[in-house]
Amino acid sequence: MNIESSDVRSQETGDRSQETGDRSQETGDRSQETGVLFSIFCIPFPACPERSRRVVCLLFSALCLLYFAAGCEEGSKKPSLDKQVRLLEQEKTQLTRQVEQSEAESEQLKKQIQVLSGLEGTVTPEDIYHLKRVKITRYTNFYDKDKDGRKEKLIVYIQPFDTDGDIIKAAGQVDVQLWDLNKAEDEALLGQWHVEPDELKELWFATVLIINYRLTFDVADIVDKFDEPLTVKVTFTDHLSGKVFKEQKVIKPR
Repeated sequence: MNIESSDVRSQETGDRSQETGDRSQETGDRSQETGVLFSIFCIPFPACPERSRRVVCLLFSALCLLYFAAGCEEGSKKPSLDKQVRLLEQEKTQLTRQVEQSEAESEQLKKQIQVLSGLEGTVTPEDIYHLKRVKITRYTNFYDKDKDGRKEKLIVYIQPFDTDGDIIKAAGQVDVQLWDLNKAEDEALLGQWHVEPDELKELWFATVLIINYRLTFDVADIVDKFDEPLTVKVTFTDHLSGKVFKEQKVIKPR
């Protein structure tokens, strides 16, 4: 039993020794290969002096660095190219949407041209709508919006009417003046305001009971106390026809 164990151990020791020898042989082979490569690139000529060999080795090292640097630069360009591709795809999508929108607008214009071409005779602006008059409604007055007991807001309600007596959202500009006709002529004008067409169209106010333009002005610095009648004058310039309509209303204290 002991003899067999000794033989087994001797066999294992021999195998390990053989493996160690094989590894040493592989290390020697690798060293030999390294030496061959070094001799090829760093000793181009047997009779080359030591200084020349160093120069050649330095040149070889520099070439290797340039090679690896070129590889890194090429790798660094890949994300940049991918980013450019994504940007181009986004621009293409945006341009496609713009083209689709332009085509839709063009189609709408074609339909409008067909409708207009079917109208008989010469079409004038007044054929679209004919503004007849402008009315200042009874709701025009001074209001206390912040509930402090002082009426600091002047709200003017304006209704444009056409020839059929219907209220229409006529495009135009409005000039509003507030007068105290009981004062001297040079002091009678208390305040005046101008409303451009783009602003006016945003002031269209429609409910179940009333449809009109609603213009709000701050008069806190103009009217100290409202205890006498004041007059509101409105000048409405119709942008479609160029006509000017004037209206005024006396506001009495309540």
